[in-house]
Amino acid sequence: MFKVGIIAALEREVRPLMKSKGWGWRVQEREHGGRKFRFLADDTDVVLVCGGIGAEAARRAAVAMIELYAPAVIYSVGFAGALDPSLKAGDVLQPAQVIDVTDGSRAALSEGKGVLVTFGSVASPAQKAKLRNSYGAQLVDMEAAAVWRAAEAHGLKFAVVKAISDEFDFTFPEMERFVDAQGRFQQGRFARFVVVRPWLWRKVNRLAQGSNRAVSGLNDWLIGSLNRIIAQAPEAEANPR
Repeated sequence: MFKVGIIAALEREVRPLMKSKGWGWRVQEREHGGRKFRFLADDTDVVLVCGGIGAEAARRAAVAMIELYAPAVIYSVGFAGALDPSLKAGDVLQPAQVIDVTDGSRAALSEGKGVLVTFGSVASPAQKAKLRNSYGAQLVDMEAAAVWRAAEAHGLKFAVVKAISDEFDFTFPEMERFVDAQGRFQQGRFARFVVVRPWLWRKVNRLAQGSNRAVSGLNDWLIGSLNRIIAQAPEAEANPR
């Protein structure tokens, strides 16, 4: 049984944490539901998995982690888009509420501040404005609500930490076309798409800079806070397989 489970979409989001010398990560390839997952475990304190982009990928990863490792608390971490124009790339937020846009369901969390909405695609500035006005939210992602539902179904504590990667006014062609059925971002396909469209290069550079700031901010927060999170985690009750 583990104290803390961390679920991200992509390894890039948490790579500094994965490489941090302060944690004795052991790679464990395990299967669940006919799919293979790559977990990183540190003794019985923390287990980490990068489940892929989107709600379904996040749900599968969360259920696999819960049933294989039985963490006491689940954290959804990673990138988010800003719905508040004052937020900048690299800002880290821990929302107190998560709203699933698909059905309006809400999770009230025990700590944090503000509202995150989980939306089914990368939101354009117009969609961001609508989400902000409709839900009073400050940030948007594609996975947190799915992780919350998995945690809730198993009676586990849930929390969210997100870093802003794209600011309110950022716009880009639909990114979903570059995500495969497993939730993996197809970097090569994306590069081929961009290289022949020079009018996108400046936006790609801005996206890369924002993502780099988000990685730095998120991992500084995680590395600085994990010991406190572990100490505060309740005892796990479920039995892993």
